[in-house]
Amino acid sequence: MVKRMEFDQGLDEITQLLIEMGSRSEKALIDSMNALKSGDVGSAKEIVKSDTELNQLEEKISEIGAKLIATQQPVAKDLRRILIAFKISSDLERMGDLAVDIAKAVLRLEGQELIKPLLDLPRMADIVAVMIRESLQSYADENVDLAYKSAKDDDQVDALYAQIIRELFSLMVENPKTVGQAMLLSFVGRYIERIGDHATNIAECVVYLVTGKRPDLNQ
Repeated sequence: MVKRMEFDQGLDEITQLLIEMGSRSEKALIDSMNALKSGDVGSAKEIVKSDTELNQLEEKISEIGAKLIATQQPVAKDLRRILIAFKISSDLERMGDLAVDIAKAVLRLEGQELIKPLLDLPRMADIVAVMIRESLQSYADENVDLAYKSAKDDDQVDALYAQIIRELFSLMVENPKTVGQAMLLSFVGRYIERIGDHATNIAECVVYLVTGKRPDLNQ
């Protein structure tokens, strides 16, 4: 009984750390988009600097999980939950890296006036922020329906990304002087789209955790 209690406490700690990672990843995404909209180089630098905090949380999850495996020797779903936590923490750490990439794009723009109003990129980021939150909630609650809902939202992200690429390409054709910035903004769109893919990966992990079957939601 004591052994089980220790195991459950370890799992709870891992879950809380994952939720904290998710919250930090979501904040980094939103903050980087706000910095892009306002041209706030100072905020962008802060986002780049804070990336190490996510790495430290990922390492802590790895340490706790490895200790649980070594001392508790979990099997079946218990083992699956720990292994999935490792995968989710890796996805969250990568989301943080991609948010940093957006912040670095802000630094490269160096306060330039934007070639077009930012409408669809912030929309993409807002949807992806919700996906991050819901995918982590679905993990904490083992809620398969919420996991599928989160993954389904990725279709909107992909549609917006395709629209952004079309518009930026048209701008480049009309005015070759916009090529540099248009390419940079297209990269930002790609970074947001990739964060959405990582959120979908988490949703897949939740479905696998609960059902034991691996779906392919990144289609």
